[in-house]
Amino acid sequence: MTGSTEHADPPAWTGLPDLASRAVGGSAVWASDELFADRENLIVPAEPEHRPHTFGHRGQVYDGWETRRRRGPGQDHAVVRLGLPGRVRGVVVDTAFFTGNHPPFVSVAGCGVEGYPSPEELAEADWEPVVPKSPTVGDHRNHYPATSDRRYTHLRLTIYPDGGVARLRVFGEPIADPRDLLLPGPVDLAALETGGRVTACSDMFYSSPTNLLAPGPARVMGEGWETARRRDGGNDWVSVRLAAPGVPRLAELDTSHFIGNAPGWAALRGCAAPVGADAAAEEEWFDLLPRTRLQPDTRHRFRLAGDRPVTQVRLDIHPDGGMARLRLFGDLTRAGQAELVRRWFNHLPAAQATAVLAAGCGVPAGRAADLVAARPLGDRADLPAELAPLLGRALDRNPPGRNPG
Repeated sequence: MTGSTEHADPPAWTGLPDLASRAVGGSAVWASDELFADRENLIVPAEPEHRPHTFGHRGQVYDGWETRRRRGPGQDHAVVRLGLPGRVRGVVVDTAFFTGNHPPFVSVAGCGVEGYPSPEELAEADWEPVVPKSPTVGDHRNHYPATSDRRYTHLRLTIYPDGGVARLRVFGEPIADPRDLLLPGPVDLAALETGGRVTACSDMFYSSPTNLLAPGPARVMGEGWETARRRDGGNDWVSVRLAAPGVPRLAELDTSHFIGNAPGWAALRGCAAPVGADAAAEEEWFDLLPRTRLQPDTRHRFRLAGDRPVTQVRLDIHPDGGMARLRLFGDLTRAGQAELVRRWFNHLPAAQATAVLAAGCGVPAGRAADLVAARPLGDRADLPAELAPLLGRALDRNPPGRNPG
């Protein structure tokens, strides 16, 4: 067996974060059957492995999820809670090392729910199609574009009728719940779980720059961003679009685990390019942190001066090397607060959006249905007054003396 083969030309969405990975807090919460191999393997960050002729009491040991052979009608299912709830752009069902025992067909559904439901409660949720019933190839990374742009908290993988899947990768764009962010105190404006994303970088030879924005500390060097060695006298860089416009106050540049290959220096610049623009002219950038010396294997924290709102930041490392994490703590502007709310509300599944308005705001059913049907709210539209109770006084919060944006 050769293992999972990469698609000849992987879709662009495979460069987005894996919303289901255990590395970002994903969890396999339920499966209809897992007699041969555990459902938890579906979301392991590492690539699947195979050890020939390794047998346990239940047969060959597989690095994946495998169900028993069905002798009647039906299908098997596994439910995954996304570590980063968000809009799914595409799904990879990896059947690495499953050849005569892979499922012939799969489908994926999604739901958006409040709180922390049990498997029994999830069974009663409103599930929407994300990937229709589609054929698979054994021992292969099967790519499927998503058919919905809603924000989901859970996905359900269905295999027809049974069999084994090594990994489930769910690529998409995290969309934060603003009720968790619009509170007193600073916000990590660049974090994946807040909605930050990498828009460009000079080099990703060893690892993805998206790792810079991942939750939690890096456990090993491979969980950071590392570039090839430069021989041209230049320097490497990465650009990040913030979750929403904000005023950065504190930067954390973490070189943990990078000892002989940490950058010697780093600098941060910002710009306030309009939302939707992934690039800015050179003259639009301004300094947040001038070129500053770094130490290997160190979590550096730098206070930033200034009150200018920022929508993008560019991290320059000199000349090259690796960094574990980039954190950018600051205050959302009023425009940034409204942008987070608008993005979240626009992408909620209809059932969850209706429940949010009814349970969180006491909006009558008829008015809630009208608000949900009127989506999406335009970029310049005022937020409906009915959303205010969800956020308390968050939309009015703006530190004294700071630019309201």
